[in-house]
Amino acid sequence: MSNSPVSNDAISPSSPEPEAQHDRSNWLLRSLKGPTQFLSFWAAIALPFIHLPLLAQGLGDPDVTLVFLLLLVANVFALYVGHGYNQE
Repeated sequence: MSNSPVSNDAISPSSPEPEAQHDRSNWLLRSLKGPTQFLSFWAAIALPFIHLPLLAQGLGDPDVTLVFLLLLVANVFALYVGHGYNQE
């Protein structure tokens, strides 16, 4: 029993619109997580097979070296994103 002129009950809660927006964005992220991990997992498996011909050709050409490095970065990214695929 306080002498406060305004009780906590008088303060209305904020509108539910931001919470609904937050729920919608969470649902979207959850629905995209599975397919993204699936594609990244299999891309991480397939990309090294593209590296082999580049290595067999040699990395003397700067363009080939650049493509090799870009594929290597893509492979590391795919490994990172797809590492949790099919785990409970």
